Amino acid sequence: LMKKYFDLAKKHWKITAIAVAILVCSISYIVYRRTNTAKTTYQTAIVAKGTVVQTITSSGKAISTSILPISTSTSGIVKKVYFKDGDKVYKGQKIAEITPDTDGELANVKAHASLLSAENSYRSSQASLANIYDQIKGHDTDETLAMKETRTKAEVANDNAYNNLAQARLSYQQTSPIIIAPYTGTIANINIVEGMVITASTNSTTGAVSSQRIATIKNNATPIVNVTVGETDVPIVKIGQKTTVVFDSIKDKTFTGVVATVDRIGTVNSNVTSYGVNIKLDGESDLILPNMAATASIIIDTAVDTLSVPTSSLTITSGQTEAKTLVNGKEVLVNVETGISSDTETVIKSGLKEGDVVVTGTTSGTSTNSTTGTSVFSSGLRGIGGSGGNVRIQSR
Repeated sequence: LMKKYFDLAKKHWKITAIAVAILVCSISYIVYRRTNTAKTTYQTAIVAKGTVVQTITSSGKAISTSILPISTSTSGIVKKVYFKDGDKVYKGQKIAEITPDTDGELANVKAHASLLSAENSYRSSQASLANIYDQIKGHDTDETLAMKETRTKAEVANDNAYNNLAQARLSYQQTSPIIIAPYTGTIANINIVEGMVITASTNSTTGAVSSQRIATIKNNATPIVNVTVGETDVPIVKIGQKTTVVFDSIKDKTFTGVVATVDRIGTVNSNVTSYGVNIKLDGESDLILPNMAATASIIIDTAVDTLSVPTSSLTITSGQTEAKTLVNGKEVLVNVETGISSDTETVIKSGLKEGDVVVTGTTSGTSTNSTTGTSVFSSGLRGIGGSGGNVRIQSR
């Protein structure tokens, strides 16, 4: 039976081809009609008054907390431990004594020799600087270029000698068999006991001796968080600005603080410049530990009781900011003047009124066309606003 149909179709191939073409056209027309008659629905929002908070969000870590480590680079046997967890300790008190082994003694001798050398260098630099000050005395108003260069070199050399001395003192203290409390507070997490053997490893390349933590001291210091911002953000970050901080490892808790310092010199890594910002939290917390990953939102500006719209309802054409509005069921564009932006909302200074309807996206059939808004902190919309004034409405 099938063979008879194929033979008939082959015999009348022209008629068959016409029938197939008509069938294809019919199906295409039906699909076209269904596609183009699908009803378009709009995703909208109402222009309303509220508060918009402009922030810069950046990541970093806790660099100083109320829990501070006590470490040593010596090696040997623990001879005596003078404190236990919960005891109050004052800066300079003896916490523990170590009977050093051969490596520990050698490290301490080397550190002591470096300390003596650093002390001699610092005394020498101070004497040189004092001599130069004597030479230029009385020339405060007529100091020559040569005098200034000589004085500056001596001051820099003295500063470097002081820094080297401070580093040498720290190294000597780290290798000392007597462990001293570096600050006042409450002893916690002490992990050495009398008779215990402690070791230290030495870097084969640099010769540096690694340190190990033996305890922590809890004090009343408020935690400091360091984050980095980019070169487009650092000009608007100011000391005293309020911040909110969250930590990856501390769930469902937000901390508040203020910007304490801003590094405006910056560092360059892979041709990208970043600037450090230190944030001082408003209070101490036992939950925050050194080097915990943190995310800070620095509050740059706040607009209260002001008109705002979702940023996704705004577009920029030839430098002009426009809002997509819905009027009598049709999408129209309105020129607007904008103010500050949060991550999702933008302040409207003029062009719209309270109660207007703006379009944030459209849906046609099973497809959705949604415009993604960009915060004022992104390079694409940084500085949005300032244009506009006259209202222009056009059909789309």
